[in-house]
Amino acid sequence: MDYVFVGMHRYNGWMSENHETTTHRLVLPADANHYGTLYAGSLLKYGLEAAYAAATRGVGPEANLMLRRVLSVECRRTVPVGTLVEIQGAILQVRQCHIVVGVVGMPLANGDLPWMDGLFGFVQVDQKGLPTELPEKIQTASNTTFWSPLLKRLAETKTRGATAEWIAAGNR
Repeated sequence: MDYVFVGMHRYNGWMSENHETTTHRLVLPADANHYGTLYAGSLLKYGLEAAYAAATRGVGPEANLMLRRVLSVECRRTVPVGTLVEIQGAILQVRQCHIVVGVVGMPLANGDLPWMDGLFGFVQVDQKGLPTELPEKIQTASNTTFWSPLLKRLAETKTRGATAEWIAAGNR
């Protein structure tokens, strides 16, 4: 009997590497808006949970991460209650104490485009909640074909931290 790995078919041969994560969510009525589709706040929650899981797994046991910013979230279609969705996550960029995680919400039907994607920035913090350096070895996504739309969007994003501006203004 031959076994077929569903992911091989759906992603044209792409298979998740150990530093990438996959989560599944069932869209429940509590997550819906008045139209019976996924509410935007729930969409953000799904994306953030998937991004945090990918970030924590990628950083490893030393992870003490805090969400720094949501760089981008795109939603392309409505998702009805009762739909089972899959969200892929991977670290796309690593800096001294900041990482950017990409997430892609895949429908469970063949050939469909992602229903959502996003970029979430996390910072490693110390016991006081202040930024601190990340561990040295953090692997980023290597499958540029799958992640290329988000890598391109990330390269075009010019957002930098504004903490120094707040400190300079006397807000501590």
